[in-house]
Amino acid sequence: MSHDAVDLDEKFGQFTEHWSPKLVARINDYDVKIVKVEGDFVWHTHEDTDELFLVIDGVLTIQLRDRDITLRPGQLYVVPRGVEHCPRADSEVRALLLEPAGVVNTGDAGGELTAVVESI
Repeated sequence: MSHDAVDLDEKFGQFTEHWSPKLVARINDYDVKIVKVEGDFVWHTHEDTDELFLVIDGVLTIQLRDRDITLRPGQLYVVPRGVEHCPRADSEVRALLLEPAGVVNTGDAGGELTAVVESI
């Protein structure tokens, strides 16, 4: 990891794929990731950790079984550990994620959207 300032716009410009988080920084045992999302993800749970979503650009919906949380630029939501959720976006969203190092993006669901996180 670099000891320079991280330019999120520059980092977002380095990739086009959706649902594939990229590692941009570490803070203690936590990964700071950015991701582009569009469409529906998978319903999943992270049994051992909370997950923070911060929207940089676009509108992201975090679907929960009992309600939807809609996030706009500058808004964040923490999905509590053990809560089943499914992010979705009608058009491309740029978001920042904060979670413990090694957390799998699809949680307990697995499947083809499971990403191997690379640093950029």
